[in-house]
Amino acid sequence: METGQRGATARDVRDLCAFYGITEPDERARLMTLAAEGKQQGWWQPYGLPYAAFVGLEQEAISMNVYNSAVVPGLLQTGDYARAVHKAVLPELNAEVIEQRVQERSTRQQLLYRTDPPLIEMIMDEAVLRRPMGGPAVMREQLGRIIETAEYPHISIQVIPFELGAHPALESNFIILRFGGKAPNIVYVEGLIPPVYYRRAKEVQRYQQVFERLRDIGSSPQDSTDLIAKVRDTYDD
Repeated sequence: METGQRGATARDVRDLCAFYGITEPDERARLMTLAAEGKQQGWWQPYGLPYAAFVGLEQEAISMNVYNSAVVPGLLQTGDYARAVHKAVLPELNAEVIEQRVQERSTRQQLLYRTDPPLIEMIMDEAVLRRPMGGPAVMREQLGRIIETAEYPHISIQVIPFELGAHPALESNFIILRFGGKAPNIVYVEGLIPPVYYRRAKEVQRYQQVFERLRDIGSSPQDSTDLIAKVRDTYDD
């Protein structure tokens, strides 16, 4: 249960309530309800995603710090851009799986438009804007999507310009997720190897320090939007 390999059964809840001395009927009933709700499938589970655990965490986060060095963050990807990303994956994915991933990405993005959306800070290296994924038309649409999303009050987007040279996250892609209550913050790191989750306070703090440094040296949100628009206009249809 503690590692998330299985949920708590009704018997588990009863036993744990007895062990911890929880005798109030209302509290015991609340915990039993939570256990029952925990068995319900998330919308993402039928997709069989290798990063399903992350999608579940993303849906529950109250804020996120996102840094990408090479591709547009998934929450901002257009369908054609996401399709181009997945076509380059090795081992190759078949057309059906690629379309499932594109649909999954589109569904995930609905959290940006909820009535209670998470606060999101995104920082991207300028290389993300310059890499022509899917061709000029795809890139024009994609960079336009980023500019539109940057207008939402709960979303901040910054770019690390090439002219700054080296910075602390040149070869990294990570997301810091924060949750309400006493749930610990989690860092999600992705790459060629299976994704890694960091939960220890020192590990999370290290990534937080790096993100704060990137925030300080990156172009302001307005200057970043201007740069994105400038790069967008270099992609001719």
